[in-house]
Amino acid sequence: MITKLYKITDELCEESNLAGKEKLEADNQPSKELAAIGSSAGKEKLVGNILRCETTLQNGGAGLSCDDMLAEAGRIIRDGGLVAFPTETVYGLGGNALDETAAARIYAAKGRPSDNPLIAHIASMEELPRIVKYIPESAYKIAEKYWPGPITMIFEKSDIVPYGTTGGLDTVAVRMPSHPIAKALIKAAGVPVAAPSANVSGRPSPTKAAHVIEDLSGKIDAIIDGGQVDIGLESTIIDLTGEYPTILRPGYVSREMLEELVGRVDMDPALDGPPDNNIRPKAPGMMYRHYAPKGELTIVEGSNDNVVAYINGRLELLEDNEAETKVGIITTIENAPYFSKGKVVCVGTREDDDTVARQIYGALRQMDEYNVEVIYVESFREGPLGEAIMNRLNKAAGYRVVRV
Repeated sequence: MITKLYKITDELCEESNLAGKEKLEADNQPSKELAAIGSSAGKEKLVGNILRCETTLQNGGAGLSCDDMLAEAGRIIRDGGLVAFPTETVYGLGGNALDETAAARIYAAKGRPSDNPLIAHIASMEELPRIVKYIPESAYKIAEKYWPGPITMIFEKSDIVPYGTTGGLDTVAVRMPSHPIAKALIKAAGVPVAAPSANVSGRPSPTKAAHVIEDLSGKIDAIIDGGQVDIGLESTIIDLTGEYPTILRPGYVSREMLEELVGRVDMDPALDGPPDNNIRPKAPGMMYRHYAPKGELTIVEGSNDNVVAYINGRLELLEDNEAETKVGIITTIENAPYFSKGKVVCVGTREDDDTVARQIYGALRQMDEYNVEVIYVESFREGPLGEAIMNRLNKAAGYRVVRV
């Protein structure tokens, strides 16, 4: 399959084709103007809900306007095809959420177990009643504050939503993304868009188009390149079908933020440890190993001095060549100068966990580029996003943690 690549910035729109495993140069810069959290504020250039882009030329041919490009991508989804696209959290792999065959194609492209539910993405509240049986008052409160934005709510599904989309469950996960490209694509498709992360199942989630191309080029119909995403972690997932709202996956919107709106919010017990393979997952990311690099990942938790001492101690046990080529370290600005061996990747400062969240998946993928066999990563439990970051790292490490 030839995968079509569309590139959107706030100035231009380009189209090209990708064959097989061809990769895009990873030169995209962060585009914060494309990801105003929870509102339409920011610097995005919108006409209605469509990005204004100048027509350009590429490879000697006429470029598409963004309206035309989004219309074509929307048609692909409406007709049962797959399009990867940016959201404010990570890149998603979009297909028609009301089409059982499209859901099957998503699972096949990702190599994803079919009992792992997909999230249906909508562009307005008017679309919600069609795909759910009942909207509780708590959902209206959450939507008013955080939609569009990085939170997914679980409802009882309506009959129109196929079980292929829900992983066989009678519930459906729904999100309204704030990224203008995502909103425009959903509107162009004219259907709810089922979209898990646009990566091979189990690998670190994609935060830029180059990651999607690496994993899925040749397996899907099109990729929309909108640059680096803003948040870098998947959405919070909250289940609204039980007695109390329950968080199934932590994210940018925290428990404390939700409790201010709806009162008591529980955390799913499954978040405390390795998944139980005998329980069907109710939301993405609950059951299977996720976000994992190829090398063996270990979280090192403790004071900065103890973490540095432990990792350096492990490196000293190796020959210099082994330490330099086989071991990776994911660290912060504060600790990076203290590692003289190994492949060191810095994800920012401990004073800004937004930056850590945005960089962590890219760091894990960088370790795959280095082809290291063993990876050590600092713990990032502190800060507003600490719970969400550690949820992803624990799953990536298979809950392998050393406390020092």
